[in-house]
Amino acid sequence: MGGVFFCAAESPRIFPEGKLPDDIRLKPLKDLNGHFPFSVPATLKKWEARKAELRRRVLVATGLYPMPVRTPLNAVIHGKVKRDEFTAEKVYFESVPGFFVTGILFRPDGAKGRRPAVLCPHGHGGRLQTHSESAILNEIKIGAEKFMESGRMPKVARAVTLARLGNVVLLFDMIGYADSMQLSHQLAHRFAKQRPEMEGKKSWGIYSTQAELRLQSIMGLQTWNGIRALDFLASLPDVDPKRMAVTGGSGGGTQTILLCAIDPRPIAAFPNGMVSTSMQGGCTCENCTLLRVGTGNVELAALFAPKPQGMTAANDWTKAMMADGFPELQKVYGLYGKKENVICTDLTHFRHNYNYVSRGLMYNWFNRHMAWGHKTPIVEQDFKLLSKEEHAVWNEKHPKPRGGDAFERKLTKWIADRDAKLVKKMTKPELRAAWGTLIGRGLPAYGDITRDEVDEKKRDGYNVYTDILRLKQHGEAVPVVSLFPTKAQWNKKVAIGVTGAGKAGLFDENGEPIGQVRKLLDAGFSVVAVDLFQQGEFLKAPLEQTRKVGNSREFAGYSFGYNHTLFAHRVHDILTVVAWVRGYEKGKPEQISLVGMEGAGPWVAAARAIAGKAIDKVALDTKGFRFTDLKSYRDPNFLPGAVKYGDLPGLLKLSDAPLWLDGEGALPTSNIVDWLMKNE
Repeated sequence: MGGVFFCAAESPRIFPEGKLPDDIRLKPLKDLNGHFPFSVPATLKKWEARKAELRRRVLVATGLYPMPVRTPLNAVIHGKVKRDEFTAEKVYFESVPGFFVTGILFRPDGAKGRRPAVLCPHGHGGRLQTHSESAILNEIKIGAEKFMESGRMPKVARAVTLARLGNVVLLFDMIGYADSMQLSHQLAHRFAKQRPEMEGKKSWGIYSTQAELRLQSIMGLQTWNGIRALDFLASLPDVDPKRMAVTGGSGGGTQTILLCAIDPRPIAAFPNGMVSTSMQGGCTCENCTLLRVGTGNVELAALFAPKPQGMTAANDWTKAMMADGFPELQKVYGLYGKKENVICTDLTHFRHNYNYVSRGLMYNWFNRHMAWGHKTPIVEQDFKLLSKEEHAVWNEKHPKPRGGDAFERKLTKWIADRDAKLVKKMTKPELRAAWGTLIGRGLPAYGDITRDEVDEKKRDGYNVYTDILRLKQHGEAVPVVSLFPTKAQWNKKVAIGVTGAGKAGLFDENGEPIGQVRKLLDAGFSVVAVDLFQQGEFLKAPLEQTRKVGNSREFAGYSFGYNHTLFAHRVHDILTVVAWVRGYEKGKPEQISLVGMEGAGPWVAAARAIAGKAIDKVALDTKGFRFTDLKSYRDPNFLPGAVKYGDLPGLLKLSDAPLWLDGEGALPTSNIVDWLMKNE
């Protein structure tokens, strides 16, 4: 009934033989060491729209859209230790059932009533990171630290001082550090090679194809742990939940940026060492698919505006912040009339740090914006460090929970089941928004597309127009061939043909339109053929599975945390062609049909969902495709999050455009060409 619509052969060329399109996507991929400038929108209204889009991107990328239900924390606090002006207690609680967050809770000794609270995520090295005697002597010599005792553990020094200043403070473990070992340090921070034994459609591990298709990552788990850590602090009887702040350095700075971007509760922040237009975070724990496509840490930090936010620039990847990054943050805060609510202090005479000097800036910043009421300047004081036993969360009375591969599989399965229930409750607009983030682009405006007219030829019963469609905003160049009927009067209908072979799929071995296309031309249709990215004229050689960044570690987030997938790029090109056809000024069509065959069905299904009413009819053959069947994140059809949000069946439900569908079991009830020609 349906039959093969296209067969790959030859098609008219747009670019000279041997020359590739002048398309920015053919340049090397961006990686975490690229440049991530922030262009501030001109008005507050435009920034607020961008802010909403970016906030959703962070939520989607970290696996938190829709926001999960908070399960019971089942918090345990034990092992209280008293020191001069503060107490320290061991803490563990469940961010999801069976997955424990661990840390040390510091409180001001003898304080009464509800206190402000500060959450302290830490960076690499862990909360137990300790300077050697020679190292602390050098830190003191250069002015980076002041005390031989407390300065040896700068992360603990920060938490203790905050407690001495009257705050309830949680210094919690990053996954894979100190007492958080259910997922190992090697897994969370040193992952380098895919594990075939942790792949599977029913059971899988972090970093696997199935995990990426469900947006499960260490970064996502860590972000959720941060949200639950705020839940824990807010639940304490001595905490004022309306006066909470977050500060962390290095990897903890990354956590601070993300947590403050999506959680409305913190009233002040100090993300130190990671707000930069340069390196965005080198560890697997600081990256995940989708997160920084078209954005970077400076813009993500701007999502906290207009709330008070401070940071420093050091002799590391943040060293250019005073000229490149901080001025843009000031502009964003200026849109709110709150330019004074953001600071960045030049400490480029120090290397990467959250040292005594940086901490002092943070204390005084929080004192001002959290209404502590202390006289300034606040100066950190020495204290006796906790012993190993006083730091250890797990002991005989509080045994360490099991971890390892079996736990990892159990955790990913539990999260997948939880998310499946949440996604079932999502509305169509919410699902469209989610898929819109996965694809990363909507329908462009016709005015943003320029057309380079390359050639025009007359044929028997039709004219052939070859053009380059340019989307200058994105540096993209799409080759298209348009066939226009001359024997029959144009009926104001256009069929856009998308195939797995590109525009060649609409022509036979002699370069003539195949029979089905001729039938449409004879009926008065105009037919448009296109080479999508890495099809036809984009190729010098047979298609590699997909492009790669320079990082040799086999983690999807290093490639697709900064770059669109090939699947997304091809959907973008379809949307560009649709927008151009829809807005063509010399004769606007009354009906646009989009056809996807021979491997193009899933791309067309995605374009149908994104384009909405811009497409009148869609015909596609899925060939039974499912994202969940993919076995590698290098597959050309890989799209992070696609399984989480319903796979292809869910995608097909997101548009009301009339659909001719093949490949899903039952055969279509009519021939595809007849269906396209039918007036409805």
